This record gives sequence, C-alpha cells and structure tokens, in this order.
Amino acid sequence: MTLVSTFLAGIVFGLALAAPPGPMNAIIAEESVLRGWDAGFKAGLGAMTADLAFFVLAFVGVVAAIERLPVLHGLMVGIGGVLMLYFAYGAATDAHQTFRASDLDDESKGFRKAFVLALTNPYQILFWLTVGVGLLAPGQVDVLSYANEALAGLVVVQTGHPALLVGLFGGIVVWITGFPAALVAAGKRVDALAPAVAYGSALVLAGFGVFFLVDAAGTLTSL
Repeated sequence: MTLVSTFLAGIVFGLALAAPPGPMNAIIAEESVLRGWDAGFKAGLGAMTADLAFFVLAFVGVVAAIERLPVLHGLMVGIGGVLMLYFAYGAATDAHQTFRASDLDDESKGFRKAFVLALTNPYQILFWLTVGVGLLAPGQVDVLSYANEALAGLVVVQTGHPALLVGLFGGIVVWITGFPAALVAAGKRVDALAPAVAYGSALVLAGFGVFFLVDAAGTLTSL
C-alpha cells in the first residue's frame, strides 16, 4: 500500500505542478488550438524535457552535496516549502485567468519554445534545487496523520523512492497528453475548467509546502 500511495502521490504532485495556468500551458494551448493535439503534446514534452534535465543534475550532484551539509539541506528544503506556498498562492490568485494566449510568438516550434522557456525559468530552476531536494531525500510522509491521528498510517508516502519520481513525471505526462486533447475537443469551453484546476493545484501545492517547512524546521532545530 505504501508503494501505491507513493506512486499516486507522485502523480497528484506532477499534475499539481503542470496544471496551473502559466507560460507553459499558454504555449501548449496555443500550439494545440492552432496546430492540433500533436503540436500541443510536443510543446508539453519540451517543458518536461527541461524538468528531466534539472532532475538528473540534482540527482547526480547537487543533492549529494547538500545531503552532507545538514544546515544547507534544511535551508534549501525550507526555501522549497516557501516556494510551494508561493506557487499555491499564484495558482489561487490566477484561477480566473485563461489558459489561452493570443500574443505568443508562433514563429518557432512549440517544443523549442517550451524547452527554452523552462530552462530559463527561475522558478523551475529553484524548484529542483529546493523542492527537488525534499523529493529525492529518503523519508516518509504520513499524509492523513496531519488531519486526524486516527487516520495515521493509512496513506504513507516515501520520499526519495523511485515510485514517487515515476509518479511525478507520470502526472506531467497525463497533463501534457490530456490538456491538448481537451483543448482540441472542447475549444473555448475549456477555459471554464481553469478555476477548478487552479484551486485544486493550489491546495495540493500548499499541503506540500507546509510539509517541507515542517521538515526544514525539524532539521534545523535538531542541529
């Protein structure tokens, strides 16, 4: 059950990161509407490829160095918690923005646009240098215990486990596959889904933000 809950938590987290309205989804939306599902999916792959690159860099170098420095580790995870709360706030306040964008440059292909934008996006870089540390570090999160002690042990998520990371990128794949399909099928009506998607994403991101802040506080106070 822990493996299943870890995988599902990864999917939820991946969806929460990929779904809020923003520059990546604006590119995916434009490509989908103007050129069809294939173009929208390739734009999504561009953004996800940048995430994979950041993940590999974090996995082979940055995370290992940070793990040997507990103070830095605690600070980075704490920054990640603040960043998650910021993402949650942004998703909630921008809930009524449209997914569409009419003023994006359409001269280059969607994959290249999304990939370059993701590589130069400071928030995406900060995510893998901060929140990525928390995701890759071995540990456990008893999700429902925060809500009620009687529910402790029912949903346990293992951070640092491959299932969490596979689920995270699986959630991104679900979004970059389904979002262009919804745009192509629903046309302008898809904008009605934006508030629900954004508020749901904000809730998930806020929950992870609080957990990372608690984890950082525990690390720093134990030194």
